[in-house]
Amino acid sequence: QVRLVESGGGLVQPGGSLRLSCAASGSTLDARFIGWFHQAPGKEHEGVSCISLSDGTTYYRDPVKGRFSISRDNAKNSVYLQMNNLKPEDTGIYYCSTEVTCGRTWFAEFVKAWGQGTQVTVSS
Repeated sequence: QVRLVESGGGLVQPGGSLRLSCAASGSTLDARFIGWFHQAPGKEHEGVSCISLSDGTTYYRDPVKGRFSISRDNAKNSVYLQMNNLKPEDTGIYYCSTEVTCGRTWFAEFVKAWGQGTQVTVSS
């Protein structure tokens, strides 16, 4: 199973932007889908976005629609999450995983283990 490494988090003011990266470490990203998850403090992981690596179909959870954008770079074995107009409720740890599947209006996950994630803090 490919190991994914998340990066790009940080501290940003409300309204700011961050670009998260999810890179395959040590092997080719051999998966059909990549999903991004958000774990707010004290809460469970929640899927926020997903992309098909074959045809680019994307999914966004309602609270992030119009603010987040997921993209892929197959040549770099990477998937990105551009996060704009960040809000305090976006604070938390963000994880990526291949153990997902999605369409434009639905998302399903079957994640067995999480990576280290990347911390996003939105605060003034």
